[in-house]
Amino acid sequence: MRLKSTPVTRRHTSPSQHQKLNPTFSPLFTTSLHPATVMPIVQTYDTWGISGTRTLALDSKTVSSLPVAHRTGAPPRKVSYHHNPQSENHHFGTTHPMKPWRLTLTNQLVLGYGLQEYMDCYKTRAASEEELAEFHGGDYLDFLKRVTPENADSFIQQLPRFNIGDDCPIFSGIWDFCTLYSGASLDAAKKLLSGQSDIAINWSGGLHHAKKSEASGFCYINDIVLAILQLLRYHPRVLYIDIDVHHGDGVEQAFFSTDRVMTLSFHKYDKDNFFPGTGNYDDIGGGAGKHYSLNVPLRDGIDDDNYIRLFKSIVDPVIEHYRPTSIVLQCGADSLGADRLGCFNLNISAHGACVAFVKSFGLPLLLVGGGGYTPRNVSRLWCYETSIATDTEVGTELPPQLGNRFREYFAPEYVLHPRLGTDGRYENKNSKKYLETVKMRIMEQLRYLGSAPGVQMQEVPPDLLGCQSECVNKVKEDMRA
Repeated sequence: MRLKSTPVTRRHTSPSQHQKLNPTFSPLFTTSLHPATVMPIVQTYDTWGISGTRTLALDSKTVSSLPVAHRTGAPPRKVSYHHNPQSENHHFGTTHPMKPWRLTLTNQLVLGYGLQEYMDCYKTRAASEEELAEFHGGDYLDFLKRVTPENADSFIQQLPRFNIGDDCPIFSGIWDFCTLYSGASLDAAKKLLSGQSDIAINWSGGLHHAKKSEASGFCYINDIVLAILQLLRYHPRVLYIDIDVHHGDGVEQAFFSTDRVMTLSFHKYDKDNFFPGTGNYDDIGGGAGKHYSLNVPLRDGIDDDNYIRLFKSIVDPVIEHYRPTSIVLQCGADSLGADRLGCFNLNISAHGACVAFVKSFGLPLLLVGGGGYTPRNVSRLWCYETSIATDTEVGTELPPQLGNRFREYFAPEYVLHPRLGTDGRYENKNSKKYLETVKMRIMEQLRYLGSAPGVQMQEVPPDLLGCQSECVNKVKEDMRA
């Protein structure tokens, strides 16, 4: 029975719980006796600490295991972290830029800084085929479920139909990989719906290019669309924001003709020379969804200040006009400077500033990953944005709890915030005039919206998690027992 995800850690844990999770656990306090120091038997507020010693002190092992992160002054929100470690153990191929082990580095940083102490962490289950079928075609799902590197030749006629090739290869465990990251996004959406979380995080998700019956851009299953469909069971309006360097075409296409989901994508646009070649300013949706697809086409080399200024000047009026009741933010890391496939000059702090700005509106927020092809920088970014979600400060130095095995991946800087966008790798081709024009075109689209669209629920949409049927089956089993 799969009614609930398995909680791995909680915000408040007892010493015995710590000992189970951390084999290096030692008691929080040890006594430290200093016979050469004469202290009153009964200490007062005036005499406490005069000698510079303490009756209770932390031993070195305990100090090294304490969280590096600490709370900021902001009132904390309920944050949950959704992940299945098995999703890290897949391999697209030696030369393929997508490296799922970037999630391993991300989790090691999160644990190293002690961020798990400030959020609920869940080991999520795999999504079922029925859940994936809420968006994806049956033939396509059947293909993904059956195909393997060993039998791929027997599916040779279907490979072009489903866009399988160099970008989207067949690799061992492809079905398991898809169901694991999709299940994490569905679980995160469920926590938002139930009110258990204000912010839910799934860095393994965010694969925004996948279509209904077609793989695309390293993406096979569109977990974002599945999560939004789940949110729409309760929320009348969902805003999807995409800050990947590539256009979020799969999500936009899925909700192209509805006004219940507004998609807003900031990305590099070059119709002929940059994937996927879509997302110009005149790509605005259709039917009931006309003017509800918003695109911010950018050129090479945009820097921190211009990106943050443009992002805030667009997102603020979009939220004011559309009045979403929840937000999904795709945090693709390939918009960072020095990314293997990217072409922007953004630093980690600028990317994180966008997350912080969206978070400041106080709406239920789902954070998902996405692109990012320099694993050490991807993990730095997503760890930093986890700290933003949890209202904690982590500093710039790598945590001492990060073992040498993982520390070497962050050479030669060994810091959380290396200089990524200041080396002039790409010339900034986004003039102030061009960016102002882009902004004005978005404002023109917003003028067509009028008031925020409402929705009259006639029936309860499908339960993606199958909770009702599982509950009924469990009751029947109990009655038989």
